[in-house]
Amino acid sequence: MKIGFVVNDIASEQAGYTTTRLALTASQLGHEVGLIGLGDFNYLPDGSLGALVHSSSDKSYRSHKRYLEDLKKDEGQQTALGDFDVIMLRSDPAADPERPWASTAGVAFGQLIASTGVLVVNDPATLATAMSKAYFQHFPEIVRPKTLISRDEGQIAEFVKDLGGQAVLKPLQGSGGAGVFLVTKEESPNLNQIIEAIARDGYVVAQEYLPAAADGDTRLFVMDGKPLKVDGKYAAFRRVNESSDLRSNVSAGGHIREAEITDEMLTMVDIIRPKLVSDGMFLVGLDIVGDKLMEINVFTPGGLGSSQNIYDVDFTPKVIEALERKVRMQAHYPQGLPNKTLAAM
Repeated sequence: MKIGFVVNDIASEQAGYTTTRLALTASQLGHEVGLIGLGDFNYLPDGSLGALVHSSSDKSYRSHKRYLEDLKKDEGQQTALGDFDVIMLRSDPAADPERPWASTAGVAFGQLIASTGVLVVNDPATLATAMSKAYFQHFPEIVRPKTLISRDEGQIAEFVKDLGGQAVLKPLQGSGGAGVFLVTKEESPNLNQIIEAIARDGYVVAQEYLPAAADGDTRLFVMDGKPLKVDGKYAAFRRVNESSDLRSNVSAGGHIREAEITDEMLTMVDIIRPKLVSDGMFLVGLDIVGDKLMEINVFTPGGLGSSQNIYDVDFTPKVIEALERKVRMQAHYPQGLPNKTLAAM
């Protein structure tokens, strides 16, 4: 199998990233692997698609750090994307503020690649709609906290009041915990200023505050609509912020702990499974607080390394094996299966 991983910029990748772990595992399993940066695509006059692909033919790496160092040293080779069996989109649209064009490049080229019959995961057509947090509102209401999306200060203030004066405010666009505010009764005099600050860049998401958030949140990986599980262990971890910061993201100072996967969490996955599968969401990360789903990371769910460190289980081979199965399945359908269908089958 020939598999390409699309990242924001190869130069900024790190050895501990989930993408690096997946790429090395695929290489160790005997597959031909390449990394592609968002600025490395090209659409040729004859209608074919290509990219500058960075790779290494050495299959004996034991260190993610050494593997990534060699990928970065590789000058890359122009390669026809139609030669790939799978392209895995692992770029974060919110991670390139200095390159505004990059936020849509992965999805745009992903759609073009999928149109040639190459399997692209997660499905790029759905990712195009998921670039806004509004995508989350398409999931069943029972799993979501109460939410208002608006730019109307009065409407937002009234919503916060109805919630007892306590709510979480954040921008509709963006990720990684950037621009997230916890509004309390004590801070109500500053509510309008907070709304104005967020609304400068677009819509404001106002969400009920869940007291369980004080204990952190749980990241649970879901693959093909089911919790990713190996040797009886779930690919999951709990993030706890021991400071006064609302955010539990690791990038915002969160600490990793072992996660307890409850029956309520598994029921939540059952409820959202049909939409994840129908949308072609191969691998996603669910961020759960209490009995509510706070966010679905469909672009670059990270933390498989954290899960491995906690449970001493490597979850990456199962992910690559799932892609192998899809490629084998695709071979039985000469006319091809819709990308969205095959992606999460």
